[in-house]
Amino acid sequence: MSDHSHFKLYKPYGYISQMLSNDERQSRKKKFLSSLYDFPKGIMAIGRLDEKSEGLLLLTTDGKLSNTVNRSGIEKEYYAQVDGDITQEAITHLCQGIKIGLHGKKYLTKPCVVSKLKVTPLLPDRSKKLRDDRHGPTSWIRVVLKEGKFRQVRKMTSAVGYPTLRLVRVRIGNIQLDTLQPSEVQSIETSVIDSQIIKINV
Repeated sequence: MSDHSHFKLYKPYGYISQMLSNDERQSRKKKFLSSLYDFPKGIMAIGRLDEKSEGLLLLTTDGKLSNTVNRSGIEKEYYAQVDGDITQEAITHLCQGIKIGLHGKKYLTKPCVVSKLKVTPLLPDRSKKLRDDRHGPTSWIRVVLKEGKFRQVRKMTSAVGYPTLRLVRVRIGNIQLDTLQPSEVQSIETSVIDSQIIKINV
């Protein structure tokens, strides 16, 4: 029986995907996950969402599990609101793979699933308001990746001319964001992690 703890969290906009910072000056200026919940000692985020991104973040005290999930090519699904009415041509480019900047070099993203959403997804309001459509049209896309490079979705949409305005991760493996609200935390049984993340990738 595992004595590890696992959680899912709706990471709010404006938070760093780590518990604390060793830099005291940064700790005073930035918001960290430790302020959202009384997590057990040794907890760590499985993967990351950048400061301006929101949505599903898994946390665990099991370092081996974290490493397995990060390296195994498990699907991660996002909803992205982009600046402009994205074209089918741009979506095709995203699906096929596109070059983005990564560590000072060009990286070709792997083929992935991208589609334009016909209806705006039902998501909680963001803490920091976005510009409205008086400043031009926006559109929503669904992106499913099996990799997770630094700020990948944002870099991909910018590369085809449609910068991301809002980015929300809604699924990792078979674990869904569901009705979780920003800052809410939910405990997950090890058996659920095993069945909905680990085994689906075998």
